[in-house]
Amino acid sequence: MSVEQFESIGLWLGLGVLYIFIVLAIRDVLKKSQAPKIGQFFVWLVLFLSPLVFIVKSVLQYFFE
Repeated sequence: MSVEQFESIGLWLGLGVLYIFIVLAIRDVLKKSQAPKIGQFFVWLVLFLSPLVFIVKSVLQYFFE
């Protein structure tokens, strides 16, 4: 395994773990604040679209190289 592969795997795993912690924290805040359902929907929508942008960016970089 090369250094670049190790760094890439470490980046993806680290971001995945960080994202799980963010999801758990936001879930806890939404539960305690008793936010309305429409507000919760938009919070989760933004939360789950943000990694999609990161993945699309990585895929596009791969194809343009």
